[in-house]
This record gives sequence, structure tokens and C-alpha cells, in this order.
Amino acid sequence: MSDAAAKTDPAVRFKLFLMMVIEIFIWGAWQPKIFAYMAMLKFDAWQMALVGSSFGIASLLGIFFSNQFADRNFAAERFLAFSHVVGGLALIGASQVDSFWPFFGLFLVYALLYVPTISVTNALAFANLKDPANEFGFVRMGGTIGWIVASWPFVFLLKDSPGFDLKAATSWIFIVAGIASFAMAGFSLTLPHTPPNKNAHGLDKLAWVRAAKLLAVPYVLVLFIVTLIDSTIHNGYFVVSDQFLVDRVKISPNMSMLVMSLGQVAEILTMLVLGAVLTRLGWKWTMVVGILGHALRYAVFAYLPDHQWLIIAIQVLHGVCYAFFFATVYIFVDAVFPKDVRTSAQGLFNLLILGVGAVIASFLFPYLRDEVFTKDGVIDYKSLFLVPTGLAILGIVLLAVLFNPPKEEARIEGTSAPAH
Repeated sequence: MSDAAAKTDPAVRFKLFLMMVIEIFIWGAWQPKIFAYMAMLKFDAWQMALVGSSFGIASLLGIFFSNQFADRNFAAERFLAFSHVVGGLALIGASQVDSFWPFFGLFLVYALLYVPTISVTNALAFANLKDPANEFGFVRMGGTIGWIVASWPFVFLLKDSPGFDLKAATSWIFIVAGIASFAMAGFSLTLPHTPPNKNAHGLDKLAWVRAAKLLAVPYVLVLFIVTLIDSTIHNGYFVVSDQFLVDRVKISPNMSMLVMSLGQVAEILTMLVLGAVLTRLGWKWTMVVGILGHALRYAVFAYLPDHQWLIIAIQVLHGVCYAFFFATVYIFVDAVFPKDVRTSAQGLFNLLILGVGAVIASFLFPYLRDEVFTKDGVIDYKSLFLVPTGLAILGIVLLAVLFNPPKEEARIEGTSAPAH
């Protein structure tokens, strides 16, 4: 591990923490309710799936364009400021339209600008932390808090009352997110200056090409496949869970978003202990525990939907799912990928976590729910949730058997870094 004496200036670390609060607040404001909102707009299933694929489209384009700019040509804090101004405008616009194509166009613009900022905020944090393996957990915990805080306004905005218009109230998910985007744009300019890496001598012209070539390393390829599986079941949760909680578990619409945010409360604790867990368990078994959290949560959804208290309580496993797998993946990429392509490498895995996984989930889960597991208007949630449970078990087996990163301190291609 890194030298424990090397610690980041507390003021810098706190700024990075606040950066994550606002960054993930934006996402958390609209994500839990967007599919329910599109149903209110009476979008067809394919239209909902296309909107749900926006992050995938943005992740793919980010590999070729946005992340390349961040790696080599653009100061990270300025990239964040520009992206969040334009993204915020697009979100506000999306709240004002009811027809599909204008809504999709505006949401896609937002996604194209926002998705690359997730890689950039991670890379900016890693670039300014002296001990990322131990300090990133605290910084990323800010994102967890941001997601939790984003749910609270809607307890009041979505509360039923005489004359209440649920569709109009739900459109505020985009207004709130847009306002937060503008706040993030201003705050970005106060972050530590993080210039691009212009030293491309001897490297591929495009950083993403070199990052992608590292998939030839067997354990990186295994992690890539498992990340695709886990990101699919993770994104599927946001596609179907709100409807499940409201219609099957009988939780009120204004409280379902709060219930879904309980996992982020637990995530605070798991992010705080992530560094210690990585040191104790290592890369592989920390990630295995993360995927196991998904398997257990979906299994409870499948077999015990009548136990409302248990369905609510099991949300806390989200903290284990996110911190012990996805946050660990980000730290792993920072530890083993060459420094000059690290942002592109983060983008490569974001292509799965936010992109391909989201696209597959946006098409697969509505299809399974509506076409395969619905009979006479009744959804067979048990069969539906056993699909992601099985996928999670497959991911665990692949990771446990085939993921074998180096035990000695070594970065990919010979540079020095801690391994677990």
C-alpha cells in the first residue's frame, strides 16, 4: 500500500468530497423516477429503452472524444464547468416537454455532457490525492451523500394532496437536477487545477486505444466481463424497482424514492471502511462480496415480497454492492493502468458501468417484465428477479475462479503501484 504518512491537504480533500456530493446529486435527482415519469408521459417500451440507453451512447462517444480531451487537451476543472452548464440547460428543457423526440433529444444532450464528467471527477480526485487507495473512499462518500440528499425534496414534491398532479410534480426531477448542474459548474472552477497530460511521446495517438489494448491482459479481460454482468443487473434495479416497490410492496410513490436511497446511507459506512477491506481481503474477494450483495437483494425481492419491512431493510445492501465492487473497480484501474491513459481507462469501464450495462438493462428488464413474466396483467416478480440473481451468481463464479491479478507490487507494463 501507499505510504501511510503521505496524506492529502484536508482542505483539498474536502473540496474533492463536495465535488462528489454535487456530481452525484445531479444523477440521484432523476434516476430513481425517470422510468415511472416516462410511463406517465405514455412513452412506448422501446422509447423508454432508448432514453435509458442515453448513458450508453454517451459512454461510447466519451471513449472517442470527451475522455480523450480530458486526458490530453483539457484542464479537468474547466471541462467540468462547461459540461455542467450545457447539461443543466438540457435537463431544464427536458422537464418542459411531453413528446418523445424532443424529450429524448434533450436528455441525450445532457447524457453526452454528463457521463464523461463521472470519469473526469474520478480522475481529478485520484490526481490530487496522495494516497488514493485509502483516501478515495472518503471522497467518493460525498457522492453517496449527494444521492441521499437528492431524494429528500421529493418526499414533499411528490406528496399527494387535493388537486395534486403527479406527472407535473415528477417533472421536477429534471429541474432539481438542472439547478444542481449549474451549481456544479460554478464550483468546478474552484477545484485544484488539473492540467491535461500532453506528454504523448511514444504512446498511441488516442489514449483509449492503448487502454483498450490492455484487455489482452487476462485478469483485466475477466474483470471487464464481470463488470458488464454486474452493471447490467445494477442498472436493471433502477428500471423495475420503483414500480415493484409501489405496486407490489405497497410503498407510497413519494416514499419509494426515499426507500431506494437507504442503500446509499449504508454506502457511507462501506465507503469509509473500503480501504481497510481492500487491505484485508484484496481485490478479488472484495469484489466478490460486492456482487454477492446484488444476489442477496434480488433473492429477497423474489422470495419475500410480502415482508415490507424486509424489502426496505435489504436496501442497505446497495452500499456493499456499490462500494465493494464498482468503487473497487475504479481504484483497481487507478492502481494498474498507466498514468497517461488512466482517464480513458476509467472511461472504458464507465462504458460498461454507465453505458453498455444500462443499454442492456433498459431493453432486457422491460422485455422480461412485460413480455415474459406478465400474464393477465399480473407481473411474476419472483421469476423476474431470479434472472438477475442467477447473473450475479455467474459473476461471482467467474471472478472467484478466473480473476487473478498480480500479488506483487506492479502496474501494468511495469510501472510501480500497490496491488492487492
